[in-house]
Amino acid sequence: MHIGKVDLNLFRVLDAIYREGSISRAGDQLNLTQPAVSHALARLREVYSDQLFVRTGNRMVPTPLTRSIIQPVRDALAQLQTTLTTPQPFDPATNTKSVVLAMRDVVESVLLPELVVRLEKTAPMMQVTSVRVPRREMEAELSSGRLDLAFDVLLPVGPGISHKELLEDRFVVVSRNNHPMLKQGLDIERYLQLRHIIVSSRRSGPAVEDFELGRLGYHRNIGMRCQNYFVAWKTIAESDMLLTVPENYARQTQSSHKLTIWPMPVELRPMASYVYWHTSFDADPANIWLRKEIVKLHHKMSVTRH
Repeated sequence: MHIGKVDLNLFRVLDAIYREGSISRAGDQLNLTQPAVSHALARLREVYSDQLFVRTGNRMVPTPLTRSIIQPVRDALAQLQTTLTTPQPFDPATNTKSVVLAMRDVVESVLLPELVVRLEKTAPMMQVTSVRVPRREMEAELSSGRLDLAFDVLLPVGPGISHKELLEDRFVVVSRNNHPMLKQGLDIERYLQLRHIIVSSRRSGPAVEDFELGRLGYHRNIGMRCQNYFVAWKTIAESDMLLTVPENYARQTQSSHKLTIWPMPVELRPMASYVYWHTSFDADPANIWLRKEIVKLHHKMSVTRH
């Protein structure tokens, strides 16, 4: 079918249903009634000779065809929107943009305070919101524009997501002061003998450091899993358990909890942190500026540590 016979607004409906997983919520986003969205979907189904979405419970699940065409459709819509928008000069000193960043505990604790201090001087009117987003939802959140940037370890991402390495941070081990089992120091035998804390939102499974230890043939004795580092720090300070964390984070938290930091007893590959953004923001002045500020900040933190 020739594109001249297709209403381009139908593709906005396709994108909204894919993003929201619901016809009614897609209608709310587009200011359309539910029958109007259903009618648009019916027309698209005729165009593609495919169901496009299948209702499963209360959610509209995309078919394989929809999954294969959604990114080209989004790219095309973004390019069309660009032609209708007159670029405005970006001035960080007067910009009032509300920035949403996806961060995990460690990155938030290390980066966010330093970033806000920096922005108070360079972009005092910019508002920053830090949120926790499940990794499986990161791409969709970036694609929808609900996230400006995301920070995490290296993850497999699709062609619509750009990423850049920010900083490599070596692992260290944290214990309470005057740990009775560490009077002679921490070697690999004591490390494996003692119990450890894993901080994770998942109910089971290894942490990043466990993959590295497993690569060397070592397996830790896990005594506790919890969902945030505040709980882990408090437990470490009152127990004989150990916590393995990136050094920057450990140094920042050490004094407030009166803990001892030990070098990792075996050589592990450092943990690299990455920043992710949607490719539609590759040329966005505000997004470019913010990414550059974060890179500068990470470089400063790296130099200070060493």
